[in-house]
Amino acid sequence: MAPPLFIRLNDADNVVIARATLLPGTMVDVDVTVTDRVPAGHKVATRPIAVGEPVRRYGQIIGFATAPIAPGQHIHTHNCGMGEFAKDYAWGVDARPTQYFDTPATFQGIRRPDGRVATRNYIGILTSVNCSAHVAGMVADAFRKNPITGHNPLADFPNVDGVVALTHKTGCGMTQHEPLALLRRTLGGYARHANFAAVVVLGLGCEVNQIGGLMTEQKLAGRLRAMDIQEMGGTRKTVEAGIAFVREALAEANTVRRETCPASELTVALQCGGSDGYSGITANPALGAASDLLVRHGGTVILSETPETYGAEHLLTRRAVSREVGEKLVGLMRWWEEYTAREGAEMNANPSPGNKAGGLTTILEKSLGAMAKAGSTNLVDVVGYAEEVTRKGFVFMDTPGYDPVAATGQVAGGANLVCFTTGRGSVFGCKPAPSIKLATNSAMYRRMEEDMDINCGTIADGDESVQQCGERILDLILRTASGEPTKSEQYDFGAAEFAPWVLGATM
Repeated sequence: MAPPLFIRLNDADNVVIARATLLPGTMVDVDVTVTDRVPAGHKVATRPIAVGEPVRRYGQIIGFATAPIAPGQHIHTHNCGMGEFAKDYAWGVDARPTQYFDTPATFQGIRRPDGRVATRNYIGILTSVNCSAHVAGMVADAFRKNPITGHNPLADFPNVDGVVALTHKTGCGMTQHEPLALLRRTLGGYARHANFAAVVVLGLGCEVNQIGGLMTEQKLAGRLRAMDIQEMGGTRKTVEAGIAFVREALAEANTVRRETCPASELTVALQCGGSDGYSGITANPALGAASDLLVRHGGTVILSETPETYGAEHLLTRRAVSREVGEKLVGLMRWWEEYTAREGAEMNANPSPGNKAGGLTTILEKSLGAMAKAGSTNLVDVVGYAEEVTRKGFVFMDTPGYDPVAATGQVAGGANLVCFTTGRGSVFGCKPAPSIKLATNSAMYRRMEEDMDINCGTIADGDESVQQCGERILDLILRTASGEPTKSEQYDFGAAEFAPWVLGATM
């Protein structure tokens, strides 16, 4: 039997979601027929909604009617907007002991000498400043496979996943307080990342972000090789020295062997981008189910994108292990309100044109769907951007909503794998961590199957449950962590997407 043309998420809702494009005259509820053309993923009113009355989805407020809405009408930005409402933070009332599995899952990981476990084995080239970006790229390019001749400089090093240059656009012309500290914390997190067998950092020599200061502040002495172009004697000499360092590191890096490791060694970054009206129905809750399973196996998941949790934070504070943890999350929301106001913006500016075309009307609606990625386990900690994640379980990290910047912070914090849901079709990688792409709807999956790893649109199609899809995601997480390449890795995504959060004035 074909699934119904609409999706009802909660009995308290006054909307349903179009499973396919609905034409006028289509019945979507008892005595309710569609009066407008409603695109797939968009909302239809099922009862009268007066001006100022809440519009509810997931049983939660996603906005308020800005015009009278009749049953059967399309609900979107033309008749629904933001508004103030009281939130009950109910600190920790839903926190429960985690039901761990008696026999934890395992994967084939790479155990480093310090005990940490890697999912990939890269040589990293970091830059202290944009002025050394090209030189870093020249070093990495020396180890790329030639697309014309087919020559592969890494052919003799099958256990090395690659040599990657991670460059950025800052490092100088910046204020030397929070902006510099944030950049150094990000670079320090990458320099220490378990997925790097060895790291060299290249600088120009006269930048604000001096390599010596970076190494001292981040306690990196002995962990990486440092080179300044000016001290080395220019581009050619620096490139030659960088290539020599990589060649020296390759032999040792190639000696690694994968071994059986518990899933507790996995830290997964939860991301969404190019979201649509199905994101909160299919891929995000399915990833949430996988997150719950991983946590029950002893692992860690990191939810981020603070502006895309705004308006739904009261549902996370209920799961906080303490009031202190919950208040840290609420404090982040207040900081973002002040930050956007200072910049002449507002939090509801977050949904992109693509999000709105996909059916998301307000940041409240987007946030309620986005937070589903974190499942239902306890919120054990809240950390700042790129701060090291040390607690096991569900952790929240403060980041912008922009995917590359958010994922960069999560990987700097120790994520050794990324799960990325998308409804419109984001193409993304995040070296040195592999990135799994989860499609929210079957139409987009079929259109972009070469970029998507899993189709979660099967949930909306009625072919499987959220839990079943979550189990498929966890299985792929374990296989990917064991070395199976993702679609984005096959296209060599992940270097250009490195994007540290830039704060403060550019001087």
